[in-house]
Amino acid sequence: MSASVELPDEIMSRIEAEATHCQLSVADVIARLTGHFPVRDDGREMDAPAFVGAGASATGITHQIDELLADGFGRS
Repeated sequence: MSASVELPDEIMSRIEAEATHCQLSVADVIARLTGHFPVRDDGREMDAPAFVGAGASATGITHQIDELLADGFGRS
């Protein structure tokens, strides 16, 4: 099976460098990388775990944690 994928230049450069380093083709490197994707029992790709992105919120204070900690948030 074949597929065409558009990748950013930076990613493609990294894949090409890995292929050269390992003396593999670009297709082989991509196949090996995608072979590490998790698979469900029924053979379909798994959804991301529910906790992924849990702290990535534009509401509340989660996006300000570093700033708040630097300012001494919670200090008595």
